[in-house]
Amino acid sequence: MESELTLEAAECVAPSRGRPRQFCADAALAAALKVFWTRGYEGASMAELTEAMGITKPSLYACFGNKESLFSKALDLYERDKLAYVHTALDAPTAKGVAERFLKGALALQTGSGDPRGCMGVISVVACANFAESIRQDVMARRVSSDQAIVARFVRAKAEGDLPDTVTPEALAAYLSAMMQGLSVQAGAGMKPDQLTQLVETTLALWPGR
Repeated sequence: MESELTLEAAECVAPSRGRPRQFCADAALAAALKVFWTRGYEGASMAELTEAMGITKPSLYACFGNKESLFSKALDLYERDKLAYVHTALDAPTAKGVAERFLKGALALQTGSGDPRGCMGVISVVACANFAESIRQDVMARRVSSDQAIVARFVRAKAEGDLPDTVTPEALAAYLSAMMQGLSVQAGAGMKPDQLTQLVETTLALWPGR
């Protein structure tokens, strides 16, 4: 689900009085990501964003577009760097292996140091009001794409005899998604790493099939 970023250049030049100001676009976007991840789309004010990014509002608009565009680029970065495990999870040889890679990847993200807790997409959707419907739709579209890929993988697993006949791929994918979201919510609420690990281990122990 990686989207092309338009900020591949190391620096972005924004006009200002006198000499143009240069700043590292990648570093500024990473700073914006942390603000959005912590506060959600609507909870992140322009003042908070520009302060964290170390730039002025005109510079933000010149380099990243409006707030909605900045959020979309931050979400692209989040998926590329923080959810990298998603791209390899579906290649696991069994359905249980897929679940294990997803859950342990999410666990590593939630228990690592330096990043906010919780899921950026969940935080933004929950906190979004009607006037940010386009943001909600963007986040949900990304989630639907991911869910469809998991369902397709579980359909193949069932056809290969890797899952019991009583298991519905769609329901199993929804269950995995619910566990992933629950893990991020519990992490955001302050659950300790060893408790989160127990959640993952319990889910895998109850997983149907091999």
